Amino acid sequence: MVSKIHLDGIGMTSQRTRNRMVDRLREQGISNLDVVEVMLNTPRHIFIDEGLSHRAYDDVSLPIGHNQTISQPYIVARMTELLLEASPKKILEIGTGSGYQTAVLCQLVDQIYSVERIKPLLEKARQRLKLLKLDNVICQHADGGEGWRRFGPFDGIL
Repeated sequence: MVSKIHLDGIGMTSQRTRNRMVDRLREQGISNLDVVEVMLNTPRHIFIDEGLSHRAYDDVSLPIGHNQTISQPYIVARMTELLLEASPKKILEIGTGSGYQTAVLCQLVDQIYSVERIKPLLEKARQRLKLLKLDNVICQHADGGEGWRRFGPFDGIL
């Protein structure tokens, strides 16, 4: 079980460090206030290995295992900002990965359907989403190349 202090962060994972990340995102042109607020309040450090947590709020992609990476914060923010321009309610996400992008989207749209082909990554992502009490996501272990017809059509695909 992750403790509250772990969710809040300390030192290089503190709220102050998150504030600096969001300041950089604004400087880079992220202007959607909802996206900025969600990025500010989503603990990116729980989506990466503890040994790399000191880099969680740097604007870099980081390894998450299985030859995969968590996208850099700017990319997460920009993709989210672009997706929200269409005011989507139901999103298909191809590649759950660590679950960070999923967690950001969950806070901004009604429903997320996320597909991940690497089962251990999906299982960890599910745990993290549950920890954050984000329950408007349905995850599936599958290759996302076929989409997810059962729940389509979608308002947006990421």
